[in-house]
Amino acid sequence: MKWWSYEAWWSRFGGRPFTYVIRDWWVDYEPLWIIGMIALGATLGEHYGFLTVMKILAIFAVGVLFGHLFWGTENPKGQRK
Repeated sequence: MKWWSYEAWWSRFGGRPFTYVIRDWWVDYEPLWIIGMIALGATLGEHYGFLTVMKILAIFAVGVLFGHLFWGTENPKGQRK
């Protein structure tokens, strides 16, 4: 296994894929994630135009939709590879 591969990194730091760790963080700290996303949206709205923020939101929404439709997996607590 090459030292720069994704598996080499997560096997050394955390012992399981980072996506699973982030999912667990979402479940454990959901209110903080939501507050952070609202803060990010407010900051983007303050520094960029309305249409630019809407384009970013649309691209993100399509990514979330495709992620749920095509790449979704079950999310048991402590999920491993």
